[in-house]
Amino acid sequence: MAGASASNDTVMAFVERLQARFVDAGVTVATPRGEVTIDVAADAWLDTARALRDEFGFEQCVDVSGVDYLSYGSDEWDTDVSSEGFSRGVEGKSAGRFKWGEQPNGAAASPERRFAAAAHLLSVQHNRRLRLRTFAENDDFPVVSTLTGVWAGTNWFEREVFDLFGIIFEGHPDLRRILTDYGFVGHPFRKDFPLIGNVEVRYDADKRRVVYEPVSIEPRVGVPRVIRDDARYQTAVGEAAQRAEVKK
Repeated sequence: MAGASASNDTVMAFVERLQARFVDAGVTVATPRGEVTIDVAADAWLDTARALRDEFGFEQCVDVSGVDYLSYGSDEWDTDVSSEGFSRGVEGKSAGRFKWGEQPNGAAASPERRFAAAAHLLSVQHNRRLRLRTFAENDDFPVVSTLTGVWAGTNWFEREVFDLFGIIFEGHPDLRRILTDYGFVGHPFRKDFPLIGNVEVRYDADKRRVVYEPVSIEPRVGVPRVIRDDARYQTAVGEAAQRAEVKK
């Protein structure tokens, strides 16, 4: 317990340093894990990254990830009432459940800011990690500054985010798709990208080439299984272990 308390004190001291240095930023700590996130405006993203490298010793950026907050916090499942120990999907209003171009009534609305980029930083000398996050100002054309001038290794990370989320990294030396196929349309990690995709690919023996055709799979809502604390699922072994624990 003493070690955990000392660790918490160290994290809070680090958070206070961040708050004092970046007055306009939002610094949060996820408890009990002690994960620290600093949120900055898009126009302060690059300067904050330089300061974290030069002043706080974060010499490595181990990853850059994209986030799409469309329908964030919405639940398409009925998880309150069940007589069978698991729940049924009854709403089916998640954006990715529909075909391309569809937006049925009741679909979750976009939040105030939809797209975010998060850089995951590592300080080897201080044995510390930090998440640096910013939201793009424009959902229709999300743009943030590239971090390749601060950490050269972010080159491919940013290309991946561009490919999958469509976030533009301004100033990137070679911003091209890196995972999807030639001529791919859309960004597959966006929440409104159809889960079934837009096209399917097969080899045509007559044409002797690969052909692209409209996808033939119909979108559907699956049924997740949510196991609850129910006496019917208790086993003799589990009950014996609980009785032994009570006796202690």
